[in-house]
Amino acid sequence: MSAKKEFGDFQTPLPLAREVIGLVDSLIGTPARVVEPTAGLGAFLEAAEEKWGVGSVYNGYEINTTYVRDANSRLSERGIFIGQQDFFEADWRGILSVAGSEKVLVVGNPPWVTNAELGSLGSRNLPKKTNFQRLRGFDANTGKANFDIAEWMLIRLIEALPSSGAMAMLCKTMTARKVLRHFWKTDGGRKQAGLFLIDAKRQFDVSVDACLFFLRGRHCAEQTATVYATLDTHKKLSEFGFVEGNLVSDGNSYKALRDLDGGSPYTWRSGLKHDAADIMELTPANGHYINGLNQPVTIESNYVFPLLKSSDIGNGRTIPRKFVLVTQQSTAEETEVIRDVAPKTWAYLKAHADKLDSRRSSIYRNRPRFGIFGIGAYSFAPWKVAISGLYNTFRFVVVSPEAGRPVMLDDTCYSIACGSKEEACLIADLLNSDACQRFLRSLVFPDSKRPITTDVLRRLSLVALARRLGRLEELAPYVKRSEAYRDAGETQLQLVMERGKASVAWVKE
Repeated sequence: MSAKKEFGDFQTPLPLAREVIGLVDSLIGTPARVVEPTAGLGAFLEAAEEKWGVGSVYNGYEINTTYVRDANSRLSERGIFIGQQDFFEADWRGILSVAGSEKVLVVGNPPWVTNAELGSLGSRNLPKKTNFQRLRGFDANTGKANFDIAEWMLIRLIEALPSSGAMAMLCKTMTARKVLRHFWKTDGGRKQAGLFLIDAKRQFDVSVDACLFFLRGRHCAEQTATVYATLDTHKKLSEFGFVEGNLVSDGNSYKALRDLDGGSPYTWRSGLKHDAADIMELTPANGHYINGLNQPVTIESNYVFPLLKSSDIGNGRTIPRKFVLVTQQSTAEETEVIRDVAPKTWAYLKAHADKLDSRRSSIYRNRPRFGIFGIGAYSFAPWKVAISGLYNTFRFVVVSPEAGRPVMLDDTCYSIACGSKEEACLIADLLNSDACQRFLRSLVFPDSKRPITTDVLRRLSLVALARRLGRLEELAPYVKRSEAYRDAGETQLQLVMERGKASVAWVKE
C-alpha cells in the first residue's frame, strides 16, 4: 500500500508555506500559539517560526512516525515540537483551548483524499463512521456519502476553534465550500471567511482547484465568503454565500433572478444506471450488436433501446450511436419474465451473471436480478429535454424518438419528459434563454465533480421563467397536462413495446 495514498500525503513546499504565513500575518498579526494538526515535515511551523520567532509557541501533531522523527531532529532546536498523534483520536477542544484572549492559529495542509479512496486501500486512517453530513436514504448509500477526509477534519477543527483564534488550511476549494455550507446551515457564519486560490498543479502536481481556506473562530450573522485570485487580499475575484437556505456561487446574480427559484411541475430525472457498461451497452454491427467486451451479441429487440451518453448530450449530439439493454420498466418490476418473452436476451444476461450479480453498489441488494436504476415511465417518454451533468456549460438539447422508440440517457444526464416535439422545443428554448443561464450559473460551482445536478435543476421554476420571458401562455397548456404525464408515458410505453412484440407483462394495466 502506498503511504502517500493512504495518508493523502502532499507535503507543502517551504516557499508556499512562507507565502501563507506572510498572508496570515497581514490578516491577524502575530499569534500567541501556532498549531499544525497534520504537520508532516513541519513546513508551516518552520515558516511560522521564521516569521514570528520567540513571539509564538509552536506545536505540531503527526501520525507518521518517520515524519515525527525527522521533523523533530531538524526543528527542535528552533523551539518547534511535533508529537505523534492520530488526528481522529485527538481531543482538539482541549488542544486548542486558550487562556483569556490568547490568539491561536491553526494552520496546515490536511489529507487530499476521500473516505472512499481510503476504504478501497484498506486503510484504517479514517474517522469513525457517522453520517455527519446528515444524508438520508438513497443519498447516504451512494456517491453523496463520499467526502474528503479534510472536510471532516476541518469541521472538527472549526468546532474546537476558540473565538479568538483563526484557521488557515490548504484544501480543495470544493472542500472549503462544503465546510462553510455545513456551518452556515447548522451553526451560523464565521468572521472573515475567505478562499485564496493557489495553483495546485504547480505546487503539488495535482489537477484540482485548491485554495488557502481562512476564517476566524468568532461567530457572526454574515453567511458569505470572499474568493481571491491569489494569496493576496487585494485580488478579490468574487463572493459566494448562503441565501435562504441554499449555497449560491454568485449572490448578486441570484438576488436579481431569485423569482426563478421555486421548483416546477416538471420533474428532472437522472438517466439509466446499470454499472455494467461492458454488458449492458451495445454497438450495432451488421444486424447484431457488439458489447464492450468486443463480443457479438444476438438478442431480441424487445429490451434494447437507443442510448445517448453524457458526452453526446454535452457536445450537442442527438443521434444515438449506442444501444442499451433495459431489463425493467420500473425498479421494482421482476425480471424473470424476460426468460419467457425474450429467451436469447435472458441467456445473454445469464452468461454474464457473474459480473451483473457482483455489482458493488448497495442499491442492487435485495432487488430483482439483473435490475437497473433510474428507470420509470418517464424513461419511455417520446420526447425529452436533456442536459449533461458533467459539463460546465448549460446546454439543453431536445431528444427525439429514434425509429419510433424512445431514447434512453445514461445516469450522468438529467432530463424532463415531454409528450410532443412542440412541448420539448418550447421547454428547451426557455432553458437556453439568457435569464435561465444566468440563474443556473449563480447556483453552480464550475470545479465541482458534477457541476449540474438534479438538486440545482429542480430549483428552477419553469413557470416563473416563462412568465419572465412573456411565454407563460405558451407553456400553460403543457403544464396542465404535465400532472397526467405518467399515464401518457405508460400509454406510450404500451405502444412501443407492442411494436417490439413484447409480452403483455410489459404493459401497465
